[in-house]
Amino acid sequence: MAAVFLVTLYEYSPLFYISVVFLCFVVTAAMVLGWFGFDVPVILRSSDETESLLPTPEKQMVQMTNPFILEMGPGPASVADGVSLRPCCLEPCVLSCFWGCEVSALQAALKAHQHHPLSTPQCLQEALQLRYHHCHSFHIGSEDREERRTQIPADQGIADFGPLPRERYPLVSVLTLAEPEARDTYNIVASLTVIHVPDDKYSLSARVLFQYLLTSQGNMFELKPLFMSADSGGVSEPPDSEQRTQPSEPNEACRVEPSPVAEEELRGRDCVVCQNAAVSKVLLPCRHACVCDSCVSHFQHCPMCRAFVQESFTLTQGPAAEQ
Repeated sequence: MAAVFLVTLYEYSPLFYISVVFLCFVVTAAMVLGWFGFDVPVILRSSDETESLLPTPEKQMVQMTNPFILEMGPGPASVADGVSLRPCCLEPCVLSCFWGCEVSALQAALKAHQHHPLSTPQCLQEALQLRYHHCHSFHIGSEDREERRTQIPADQGIADFGPLPRERYPLVSVLTLAEPEARDTYNIVASLTVIHVPDDKYSLSARVLFQYLLTSQGNMFELKPLFMSADSGGVSEPPDSEQRTQPSEPNEACRVEPSPVAEEELRGRDCVVCQNAAVSKVLLPCRHACVCDSCVSHFQHCPMCRAFVQESFTLTQGPAAEQ
């Protein structure tokens, strides 16, 4: 009986016909907009879409203190003229610069670190098996902030490291703790930085290719910068002092303790969404630090680069939350 009534309305009522067509149009438009990433009312979403809006899993981080910082100096850099490095250490340390280190030798040394930690310059030299052109060492004090200039001696006559792809890294700089007592205090015992230096055959500007932190347990973590919104222009910039590590094993993660200056800088950054609370979450895998605790659960995509958010971790933690 009800079906007959609806069929009668459909045949003789223009208003009912218009309502049905309009409802079909709204549902179709909502589905199309949803496919292209636009927000649509919850009542029009499917169950799968509703479940995908659940908060992204939070990565459990272990906080560590990194006693090493190594930056490139602002001066000119080349194989012929050398490179300026600016180390900053919490404890007395040794800066070892290996020019022309073989790629395979470095990979073998890092693999050997898993069984015999490379905690001293002597251990690293033995692991590299002298497969480098020149080694230059500096002793760095805990209060020392001066730049160090390293270069290959001119009498070796090295002007480049061959055509691409190369078998040698131009410069590998390693910071290690100088005192045995400090090696027992810190979990991180060495910082390894691979630097590209321009030469006659490859003029790409000098830059850090990658950095690793080596622990006393034989683990290795790669340092990667976080990207935050700039105060002007809205361009992402990687803060120099704020870095987090990505683990060599998928089930582990490490958080390097930032310096006090970096902490003050982070407190001055506001969430790019609400512009009210301070930035407190880092989105992975894009590594954008741009949202607060309240806003992070409302996004499937990063508000900065639109990359899909797989997980996140807390940028700053209080003493009670430290692990």
